[in-house]
Amino acid sequence: MNKIEVTAFFHEDTNTISYLVLDGATSCCAIIDPVLDYDPASGRTSTLSADKIVSHIVKNGYKLEWILETHAHADHLSSAHYLKGILGGSIGIGEHICRVQETFKQIFNLETEFKTDGSQFDHLFADEEIIKLGHVDIRVIHTPGHTPACVSYIIEDTVFVGDTLFMPDYGTARTDFPLGSAKSLYQSIQRILSLPSVTRMFVGHDYKAPNREVFAWETSVIEQQHNNVHVKAGVSLAEFVKMREARDVTLNVPRLLLPAIQVNIRAGELPPEESNGHAYLKIPLNTL
Repeated sequence: MNKIEVTAFFHEDTNTISYLVLDGATSCCAIIDPVLDYDPASGRTSTLSADKIVSHIVKNGYKLEWILETHAHADHLSSAHYLKGILGGSIGIGEHICRVQETFKQIFNLETEFKTDGSQFDHLFADEEIIKLGHVDIRVIHTPGHTPACVSYIIEDTVFVGDTLFMPDYGTARTDFPLGSAKSLYQSIQRILSLPSVTRMFVGHDYKAPNREVFAWETSVIEQQHNNVHVKAGVSLAEFVKMREARDVTLNVPRLLLPAIQVNIRAGELPPEESNGHAYLKIPLNTL
């Protein structure tokens, strides 16, 4: 019998799904991939979406233990820092975030004081590390490819895959970000698809594939094995890499990549205020 309950919060502006995972026996919970609202035209942030999760937790008397990031997202800003300030808990991410920080510190020419050791996060997860949510184990596995730092979280009969896989009719994540790799993504997907076939799978985004009228975010290992349009059973590594790399060169840069990365490598904290009391995000010209 499952001990956990999963509640999804869909953020339509960025097509992101954040998850609240509850250990019902202890009322301890974790949040996976929370969103901070951001309007690029005005540069204003908002906690409207995050506050919906806060309200749900407070109303039900849950205790927040973990705020878990699957990777440093390029399509939305994280509200991890805000949520920790309101509800407590520890922010965790894969240990290879340090490689991402090193890369983007150079790209954005960030302040000298910005550390690339992952210390902005409370916990850096190693591959196959086990952490606790109440009485429940969370197994962290390193699933690089989309980024070098991606991880997936296995909790009982569920796996949260972030951007590694999408719904079967939409396929797989792009791999053209710095240090991304189509070969690594294929290998990571095979690892995920080696989980028991009945494993429930929750994806990090849904863009509503053609001919599908509703958004969706829950699938299963067996559904992905049989039906994923990019990587179902029988697709070879060479076939996948050829398809993925050809597809990636046709994709536009994510709308929020520049602001998102600068915030997300800081665990959701905004850049430090400058001498006039304002914080700024940089837009590098002709580099991406």
